[in-house]
Amino acid sequence: MRALTGRMPLRRLGVDLALGLIAALGLPPFGLWIATPVALALLIHRAARTDNAFWPLLAGGLGWFGLSMSWIVEPFLVEPEIYGWMAPFALVLLALGGALFWAVPAGLAARLARGAPRRALAIGAALVLSDWLRGWIFTGLPWSLTGHVWIDTPVAQTAAWTGAIGLSLITLALAVLPSLLRLLPAAAMALALTGGLWAAGLARLAQPLPPDTRTVVRVVQPNAEQRLKWDPEWATAFFQRLLDLSAAPGRRDLVIWPETAVNFLLEDAGPVLPAMAQAAGAPLVMGIQRRDGSRFYNSLVTLNPDATVGVPYDKFHLVPFGEYVPWGDALARVGIGAFAAQQGNGYSAGPGPAIMSAPGVPPFQPLICYEAIFPQHLRELDRRPAWLLQATNDAWFGRFSGPYQHLAQARLRAIESGLPLIRAANTGISAVIGPRGQIRQSLGLGVQGKIDATLPAPLPETSWMAWGGAPAVLLALAALAAALVRRRSG
Repeated sequence: MRALTGRMPLRRLGVDLALGLIAALGLPPFGLWIATPVALALLIHRAARTDNAFWPLLAGGLGWFGLSMSWIVEPFLVEPEIYGWMAPFALVLLALGGALFWAVPAGLAARLARGAPRRALAIGAALVLSDWLRGWIFTGLPWSLTGHVWIDTPVAQTAAWTGAIGLSLITLALAVLPSLLRLLPAAAMALALTGGLWAAGLARLAQPLPPDTRTVVRVVQPNAEQRLKWDPEWATAFFQRLLDLSAAPGRRDLVIWPETAVNFLLEDAGPVLPAMAQAAGAPLVMGIQRRDGSRFYNSLVTLNPDATVGVPYDKFHLVPFGEYVPWGDALARVGIGAFAAQQGNGYSAGPGPAIMSAPGVPPFQPLICYEAIFPQHLRELDRRPAWLLQATNDAWFGRFSGPYQHLAQARLRAIESGLPLIRAANTGISAVIGPRGQIRQSLGLGVQGKIDATLPAPLPETSWMAWGGAPAVLLALAALAAALVRRRSG
């Protein structure tokens, strides 16, 4: 093993693994944001002073992704008698894949730089670029970015200018400083940088918001447990919950049900559509599966008060192996289908981002579950919506970390875009989120209930909507180039 790790003592790798675990405490649900730059500073400092930075970064990445992505075991425990054996393999493979996204680019960058300070700078820049790359490659998984640790602090407001990748740049800049400067100057600069960003965030939060719209939105959370959701008897009870909560007294201009709210297809819903429209007493946006020929879609549709159905929105960014299987048409012939899809062998992808409308309600961009973790989809529309809607079923993610991390990313989408976001979650956390990412109202995990809230008004278009993450990526590339170019001139 010592030869395999380039004569790296296992005890040292154990320390690096522990540093990765400590760094992950900055993410929800822990929220100890200061742990992340401190632990990453130690990890980068140690990696920059070894002959082969790959192994310490791999160990640190295993700690970071192993803890932060531990919710991945939850879907396999919904039916443990069938899928439970897969859970440990899923966690190990996902953690290892994430760790390789750290170790390969950052380890290579460190090898090309000369001297520990330059290697540290190269590692930090490569980790920022790794965070960015994870949002795109292999269909993308921008979960557990190093910048996500700031969501509960005023520093998160920086995302209105830089996006989530800009927050990663901040995290790694703080982590690299101790390797570039002596301890006292590094601490002073880190304090000044954090304090300045904190103050800028507080100033943005203190700015007055535009008056709320006059639209009252009712968000329904039926709390349908995933293990019971598709049981015919329980499905009837959950459907009645949806109707009762929708019909409760109170003004509402729009009613929202979560992702795959019902256990029947849209094509089979005809007999109950009038009852649904009557219970809502207003336009209803609901998550439902639908069929088109031999293909099935995870969709959102608007049900009008006269029980007519609007144009469906079909989820287009699907979860690999969860909602579809690569080469699915071929594998379906041998009985291999997607994990989460309840119809067919998996879902087909919709055409792409869209704007939905409902009578008397400002137009909105729908995001079904997983789609809300991809900020780039907010910049792919021809016109700007008035708000964002995330319909999700976080019952798949358990109750420990997954739902909290998913909510945090939804809040970042609001900050980045300057748009309010309404979140309808099957078992929680449903929320009304203002255009600066602040939670106005929410329903916690495992709660059956509804939210009646006035729809917040949008802010003017943010700088991030115009430029995206390009400035942060270019800064990271410049830092990487500086670390490598100086090697030749040294």
